[in-house]
Amino acid sequence: MAIKTGKGDVETTSPFAIELQNVCKSFGRVQANRNISLAVENAAIHGIVGENGAGKSTLMNILFGLHSADSGSILIDGKPVEIRSSADAISLGIGMVHQHFMLVPNFTVLENIMLGREGDMLLKDGIASTMRELEELETEYGMQVNPHAKVEDLPVGTRQRIEIIKAIRGGARILILDEPTGVLTPQETDSLFAILRALRARGVTIILITHKLAEIMAITDSVSIIRDGKIVGSRETSKTNSGELAELMVGREVLLRVEKNAASTGETRLSVNGLGLSSNDGQPLLTEITFDLRAGEILGVAGVAGNGQSELMEVFAGMRTFDTGQMEILGDQIDSKHPKHPDSMRKTGLGHIPEDRHQHGLVLNFEASENLVFGFHHTELTGNGLLMDQKSIRSHAETMIERFDVRPANPDLPAKNFSGGNQQKLVIAREMNAEPKVLIVGQPTRGVDIGAIEFIHKQLVALRDKGCAILLVSVELDEILALSDRIMVMNEGRIVGVLDSADATERRIGLMMAGIAKEEAA
Repeated sequence: MAIKTGKGDVETTSPFAIELQNVCKSFGRVQANRNISLAVENAAIHGIVGENGAGKSTLMNILFGLHSADSGSILIDGKPVEIRSSADAISLGIGMVHQHFMLVPNFTVLENIMLGREGDMLLKDGIASTMRELEELETEYGMQVNPHAKVEDLPVGTRQRIEIIKAIRGGARILILDEPTGVLTPQETDSLFAILRALRARGVTIILITHKLAEIMAITDSVSIIRDGKIVGSRETSKTNSGELAELMVGREVLLRVEKNAASTGETRLSVNGLGLSSNDGQPLLTEITFDLRAGEILGVAGVAGNGQSELMEVFAGMRTFDTGQMEILGDQIDSKHPKHPDSMRKTGLGHIPEDRHQHGLVLNFEASENLVFGFHHTELTGNGLLMDQKSIRSHAETMIERFDVRPANPDLPAKNFSGGNQQKLVIAREMNAEPKVLIVGQPTRGVDIGAIEFIHKQLVALRDKGCAILLVSVELDEILALSDRIMVMNEGRIVGVLDSADATERRIGLMMAGIAKEEAA
């Protein structure tokens, strides 16, 4: 099979681009990969799925040379190889597009693509050859980019395209993508999949790591499932379904849809009128934000990351003071001259599950029991005496850990020693236990496996049914569509429109996320 790459045509005789045989990797007492054997056919798109901590990323980091396997072997095109570094991997035609892009923001597209292959000292030859290759890639794969644009000014979908171009230009005929659609609009995801299909048609082998089973079903030829560091199954995608894959990932049947009744709404609990916020250098972050949030409903906020959602949550949580407009929360009037701090907002009846659990949700070096009372350390949870009642704190933690299925069930364990999904459960347990009247939720299932996603969604719906008013911010459009009673779409710090869930489709919301007016998007 002849594969066209940046290094010319490479003849391969093996039907498999990649073969992993009995690969093992441990970090101290933790065995991340256990005798993993995996074969990926040439010119195929192969998906890898599994829960948090299952060993997916470790395995791919071994393949790309960022980790070394403790034992086992790797074959590329049927030939045993040793991969001790990413340089070794690249020389073998392996490229990787990481979840967090590795671009220099204040460089142009051309400068980023040229890095490491600049040519002569005056860059003339490097610029000319790069421009030629960009024209060829645009023609062959539809990967159009403006070479003179600064990366920091480009949408995330275009930045990802640049990362793929860099890998292909470097000679990659095996391409690893780690959670590539996490911050893309549906239209950008469609564009990415068109590129991946074009690469596959020209002989590139693609490994796709994702937790989105709908994407596995839409784009892959085959899929392998990792659980507890072991391969527990491999399937041809056409012969499986999302339910089977979810059950293999978790080890039990998983409810993939959100079951909820129609909302029974009550009084307005959060009202916002003309709210505006600017950065320190005067750039508008939020402009003329106006909406109401009612008891007993989930109002989802959809938008590509970086379009004002984070700032909006910080304003409501009391972490930022806005510049213009007013808001009323649970009867309290707030404006720029009369701000409220986070503690005051909490006492008013507001709960906040921040989008960054490490920076704003937890103190990682503190025990789970301590994290479960932060913000409530002046309440009966910590006792009624002058000193905190450690027995009461621990008893509360044990109850919360059991109720919210936190694993391991150890209240004395520092928060940093829990997986990402269980750290998220600690934050959710703390905030939901207070039964807030208004709950601001940011990215509730970011980096969370499918079993924990199911649990978190059930908890949010149950809280809504108790009458809580919930503002849900998520870049996961499936999550917004599944949980929301109404959907507010944001673009560049403005509200593009608000839809009832019955009128919302993925395509319509995707167009609104790109700035197209609600009526036109219909």
